[in-house]
Amino acid sequence: MNPGNPKKPEAPGDAPPPADPLAPLRTRAYAVLLILTAVLGVPLAAGAFGFLQLTGHLQHWLYSSLPVALGFHTAPVWWPLPVLALAGIVVGACIRYLPGTSGHEPAEGFKMTGAPGGAELPGIAVAAIVSIGFGAVIGPEAPLVALGGGAAALVIRLLKPAADARTVSVVGAAGSFAAISTLLGSPLTGAFLLMEASGLSGATLEIALLPGLVASGIGALIFVGLGSWTGLGAVSLTIAHPPHASSPTAAEFGWALVLGVGCALFGFALRRCALTLRRPVPRARLWLTPVAGLAVAGLAIAYAEGTGHAASDVLFSGQSGLSPLIANSAGYSVGALVLLLACKGLAYSVSMAAFRGGPVFPSLFLGGAAGLMLSHAAGLSEAAGVAMGIGAMSVAMLGLPMTSVLLAALLLGGAGLTSLPLVIVAVVVSHVLSVRLAAPHPAPAAPAPTPVRSGAP
Repeated sequence: MNPGNPKKPEAPGDAPPPADPLAPLRTRAYAVLLILTAVLGVPLAAGAFGFLQLTGHLQHWLYSSLPVALGFHTAPVWWPLPVLALAGIVVGACIRYLPGTSGHEPAEGFKMTGAPGGAELPGIAVAAIVSIGFGAVIGPEAPLVALGGGAAALVIRLLKPAADARTVSVVGAAGSFAAISTLLGSPLTGAFLLMEASGLSGATLEIALLPGLVASGIGALIFVGLGSWTGLGAVSLTIAHPPHASSPTAAEFGWALVLGVGCALFGFALRRCALTLRRPVPRARLWLTPVAGLAVAGLAIAYAEGTGHAASDVLFSGQSGLSPLIANSAGYSVGALVLLLACKGLAYSVSMAAFRGGPVFPSLFLGGAAGLMLSHAAGLSEAAGVAMGIGAMSVAMLGLPMTSVLLAALLLGGAGLTSLPLVIVAVVVSHVLSVRLAAPHPAPAAPAPTPVRSGAP
């Protein structure tokens, strides 16, 4: 006991000082974690680059090289039918027989559900490669997030078997960041997508964000470097030659309201259709998935026969089709764009119900097509229509408003930034209406019992 420095007795109501939520950032273990995620970013980004190149070359081989090799001048109109039926057989078998569920259900939207186990990764990879490569209307972002996160979590479990759940979660998230680092046009867009979808905030977000940003930056360098070294080119959704944009006008703010409402209603219909079609699939997946593939092929054939445009407009995720659609917009009449929206929208719903992949890319394509369609009307420029359509449709399908605004701004470059005020209006309107439409209806209240009078006979 030190009488010169008497200890003040604690009052009964005194509470201990609050723990510092940022204390993990000051530890040596966290610095080691940052280095580990930077190192992991290299192979994970290279694997994601290979995944995207594989699916792209598979699409070209199946729909261009193989028909020619079999003696056709070009792919016959019926060609998508056997290709997508075979895709349904393979994907259905993966989901039924391989460990896990071969990825999450795309009909449920883009979700961050944690890194999958190592045993689930083969099923996720095969189902996604076949779904995307064979022509289903589904995107690559969700499988890449799952594969990147699962591979990173598997590595940390092997290197540090005693790692706690929080460390595994942070490393898994960093792997997901690396896997989609430049797929959406910029590492920043992918970071926004994952942060907003995860729902993290405050100090927890900061602790998880820094390793993710490090892995994402390293991954972006790998994507660019591999595209140059291999001669295969970069893999990104960024629109190569966006239309010219001028300052927003009062009429275009009115069109922002129209696009916001229209995309919310269209997105609600597509989600409801996908969820309805999905209900019987788990009970008979082995034959309903091939039927879904035939339905997607039939919609693509109907569009090609009805418009004279390529069936590829309806098939695939839209990742590589959005730039050509915008560049050749003069060749698409209003009627052709309406039929494109109807056929690709239905194919999108069917694909989400039965195949495996992500919901982001087809929503961007549909939004861009909707904006092009409305730009035929007076008072709406092509650039503003495409930018607002991309933002409004993506938020209707994903429910992520910040990411949707950023997607429209970055994918269109300067045109997107010029149209940003219009995009914000369209996204807000679409998001608010989508939330209202998706709200569960309260069950009707039970009628109150009739009071019994005392003394009644």
